[in-house]
Amino acid sequence: MDDNFENLKVMVIDDSKTIRRTAETLLKKVGCDVITATDGFDALAKIADSQPNIIFVDIMMPRLDGYQTCALIKNNSAFKKTPVIMLSSKDGLFDKAKGRIVGSDQYLTKPFSKDELLNTIRQYFPQLEQ
Repeated sequence: MDDNFENLKVMVIDDSKTIRRTAETLLKKVGCDVITATDGFDALAKIADSQPNIIFVDIMMPRLDGYQTCALIKNNSAFKKTPVIMLSSKDGLFDKAKGRIVGSDQYLTKPFSKDELLNTIRQYFPQLEQ
């Protein structure tokens, strides 16, 4: 079964070049249009232009962390319904709870596998199933 995520715009916000590159490679292979950002400020500058369908955001980032970034995205009426998935190297209950409070839709622990990444997207876009 071939995944087909054509025309799906995915934003990946992470200060780690490795994570950005890994996610971008995996997502482009299945046809996604990938927008990357190095931190929250970078993401907020790009978000209006790119209009992503789903956003993955790292929690631990300099300047504007993932929680603040998520809250700002969710407070914008244009992106309130856009799924925001928190990325963290910690699998803590506190982090998950805090993510929920700022409006994140899900939580993915790094390092994530290709399947975890794609399954997460499928939950929000079931029409992508072949």
